[in-house]
This record gives sequence, C-alpha cells and structure tokens, in this order.
Amino acid sequence: MKTLSLLAATAAAAALATPAFAQGSRDTSQDFDGPYIGLVGGYTVQPNDGRETLVFDTDQDGTFGDTVNTAAGADAFSPGFCGGAATGTGNVDCRNDRDGFEYFARAGFDKRMGNIVLGAVIEGGRSEARDSVSAFSTTPASYTMTRKADWQAGARLRAGYTPGGGVLFYATGGGAYARLNNRFETSNSVNSFADNGKTNAWGWAAGGGAEAMLTSNISLGLEYLYTDLKDKDYVVNVGAGTAPPTNPFLIESGGTDIQRSDPHFRTHSVRASLNFRF
Repeated sequence: MKTLSLLAATAAAAALATPAFAQGSRDTSQDFDGPYIGLVGGYTVQPNDGRETLVFDTDQDGTFGDTVNTAAGADAFSPGFCGGAATGTGNVDCRNDRDGFEYFARAGFDKRMGNIVLGAVIEGGRSEARDSVSAFSTTPASYTMTRKADWQAGARLRAGYTPGGGVLFYATGGGAYARLNNRFETSNSVNSFADNGKTNAWGWAAGGGAEAMLTSNISLGLEYLYTDLKDKDYVVNVGAGTAPPTNPFLIESGGTDIQRSDPHFRTHSVRASLNFRF
C-alpha cells in the first residue's frame, strides 16, 4: 500500500505541476537539449519482505539451506523468522524496516530531435532506508541482520516526449550500485560471531517522470524510481566461543555460516529534482 500511495502521489503531483510550468510566452523549441547538473531529494520505501529468513550452512561447504539441529535432532530455529529487527527473543517481537529520505547529485545530457528527447544521466548519493531480517532460536535467542547504503550510484538512459510548452515526460532505466553497511546483532552470548562488514551490491533501476522548465536554464522534475540491488557476499561466521561441542551451531562441522535468504535489496523512491541546464 505504501508503494501504491507513492506512485499515486507522484502521478498527481506531475499532473498538477505541468500546467503551472507551461511557458506560453517563451520559445521552448530548444528545451531539453544539452548538458545539465542537478540535485535530487526524495523518500525511499521498501516493499514488504515478511517472507525473508536467515539461511544456514552447517557443514560450511558453501551451500546454504541446511537445518540447524539440536543434539536431540530438533530444529533449533523452529520459533521462526521475521522481516524486521528483533526487539526481544520472541518471534513476534520485531519492528518494521525503516524507510527514509534520500539525496543525490546528478549530471546528464539530453539530445532533442523534434518532440523526442534521448539522454543519459549519472548520479550519486545515499538513502537513509534500512532493511532487517531476524531469526529466533529455541534457546531462546534472537539473530538480526541489518543493511543500509553508505552511498549509492547509478547510470541510466532515458527517453521521453515533449509536447511543447517546456514539459518533458520520460522513462528511464540502467545500472545501479551501492556500498552496503551490514550489521549483525544477537542475544546469543555463548558462541562467537564474525562477519565481513561492508559489501558491494550491483543491480538495476528503472522508472519514469516529468520535467518542466521554470526558466530557460532551470527545470524542476518529479520522478518515480524502482531499484533492485543484489548482495550475496555478506556472511556471518559462527564459532565455538564458550559453547560446548553439543551446541547446535557446532555439531556438524564445528561452525556454521549464516546469510540472508534473499540477497536483493529492493526499494521504491519518489523524488524531486532541481536542474540547471547549460
């Protein structure tokens, strides 16, 4: 529902803004042609990831999906999982992922051919959104992985149509990258835990929007962007610590590796841009 609300808000804002920005007395035949720089601000929302879990590699052979069993052969993680950050050791004690503001700088180039505009844009910045997933063991104990972007970058193509009047409607798509800051938290004080911290995530982004000229050099844009980043490198290594050999994490091979079941970090963004065209 949050995503649908953002899409509706973007469409409504663009529809309301277009007549207001129409430049009836100015020659608009050269609009959206040439280089530009801009600032982008918006809000990032994550889709519901309630089905995400943590997955385990108990024999440490690089293949995840093993069951962590107790010495009696029971599933040590039978309480379950949740798509959020644990607030306790019970399966219901999770808070929702955090959406957040985003801010970017961009540079681009457009080529206008009649009413058709083709171009490319690069941008860099960050979003304050955080994505968590938690698991609960029978001890009881909680285990939470959280990721956010230290910074992000993207390079996209865009294609649009301008009916005149200093307004452009466009679609955009291309590659995306993020340097992810991963964090692991647990209430388990017996085992030892080590992770590989920050990781690189690659993916793609696509969306569309509208842009309107305020003056001959300054434009205002409204845009929706869907981003899908994939990070399959973050791993938490569980060791013995002070636990006995009968500890569920140690029974099979003396240790266990943990990952997220879904390596994809997906977000929806609604953003506004202020651009200066040369």
